[in-house]
Amino acid sequence: MGTARHPRFVGKVALVTGAARGQGRHHCLRLAEEGADILALDTSAAVDTITYPLGSPEELADTVAEVRKLGRRAVALDADLRDLSGLTTTIARGVDELGRLDVVLANAGISNPAPTLDMSEHQWQTMIDINLTGVWKTLKAAVPHIRVGGRGGSIVITSSLATFHTEESIGHYTAAKLGVVGLMRVLAKELAPERIRVNTVHPTTVATPMILKPDTYKLFRPDLENPTRADFEEVASSLNRMGIAMLDVDDVSGPVLHLASDEARFVTGTTYVVDAGASLS
Repeated sequence: MGTARHPRFVGKVALVTGAARGQGRHHCLRLAEEGADILALDTSAAVDTITYPLGSPEELADTVAEVRKLGRRAVALDADLRDLSGLTTTIARGVDELGRLDVVLANAGISNPAPTLDMSEHQWQTMIDINLTGVWKTLKAAVPHIRVGGRGGSIVITSSLATFHTEESIGHYTAAKLGVVGLMRVLAKELAPERIRVNTVHPTTVATPMILKPDTYKLFRPDLENPTRADFEEVASSLNRMGIAMLDVDDVSGPVLHLASDEARFVTGTTYVVDAGASLS
């Protein structure tokens, strides 16, 4: 993790979805290092279309424990992004406990590659329900708590390099990640008079459990029957012009925290690409 020189979030509360592990956990810890109290949200609900385990309640508890070790308050929230009523109640409970809300990092999402016309309707719909509609439901439940404070705030939505660089077998994922860009732009315009900023961040591949799994390796190496991580990294390194296979989670947290902070107080409606040059033509 990076070391904060000038804490940017003292006195603020941040909601992070997908907080049990990966990028979400790291965002929580970096925010806490810089003074934020954390509403760490993830789900214990099953998602039957994915081939890897979601973050567990135990991992979410670990995130909260790590934040508290940094001297900040933290609350674990268990809610399914597909359930607006549950999200609304759960987020309200967390805000009541910590007293305010200033930042929302809509980070949670899933990945399950499949040829676009071969996937089932259920596989398509689950992706849209979580990666697109789930973002809208998160913001519908959370943003009223920012608005009531009257202090402005920041929303950062995790999108993807897939919105700039086309790959096969991720039609549903790409549609969802492009969808959140449109949602971001409309919300940025609607919320600007209240000084609530809305931006998207677009990482290339990141070394997290969502990426480090066999179907991702196969997506990058369809020429091999059982590609390994090394096989995947060989191709990924050629995709990213700077020659790296994947970003570390901190490579994403840095830009996310910048967008969420007052350093970017007049930055809204933007697509912030963190891709080691992969989107360059």
